Amino acid sequence: MILHLHLVRHGQTYFNRYNRLQGWSNSPLTESGLADADKAGAKLRDMDFAAAYCSDTTRARQTADRILDINESAGHPRPRLVEDMHFREQFYGYYEGLDMGMAWYAAGAPHGVKTYNQIVEKFGLSASRDFLKEADPFHDAESDDEYWTRVQGAFALIAANPDLRDGDDVLQISHGNTLLSLAHRFGGDDLDLSERPANGSVTVLEYDTSKPFAEAVKIVSYNQ
Repeated sequence: MILHLHLVRHGQTYFNRYNRLQGWSNSPLTESGLADADKAGAKLRDMDFAAAYCSDTTRARQTADRILDINESAGHPRPRLVEDMHFREQFYGYYEGLDMGMAWYAAGAPHGVKTYNQIVEKFGLSASRDFLKEADPFHDAESDDEYWTRVQGAFALIAANPDLRDGDDVLQISHGNTLLSLAHRFGGDDLDLSERPANGSVTVLEYDTSKPFAEAVKIVSYNQ
């Protein structure tokens, strides 16, 4: 079964505005963030969504509700919104809510690099998670393996939905680093991954539920 997943990065939050790490932490949408959600809703107003998913965070729920409100007002049936922790952003542990620059310096400095971009350029995206867990005094931050195990669980939840059929469109509210991670793992060389996906942007995936996760995802469009 091939599903068309429309992944929307949630609207801008106050933590986004203040340049703070925001994984499992809750932070509501700013006025600009509400506008981000409405802009995404306008892009998707003509879609018939067979299902809708988001993480159990305020920012994801607010974004989903506004998109579905616009979609429903355009005459489309409103799917039940499923909220689940498997759809959360990466967990940053001790560094949740900290200034991004300070957090990534703590993770990278022991390895001779000072910023997130330098970590990724020299060691790869997976290392950013492992380095942060290593630097976390409680070691609560997700490692790369822990992160992908949870994300794979989110895709498994979608695949297990008995109401979905081949070719269905599915709405999923996602998060910046998760979208970037999916693009790094499943995207081609033509994708521009120099910037994080914008708040309210739409990324479209083809998800083949019959294949192992490592082979199941194809990036159709990114950060639109």
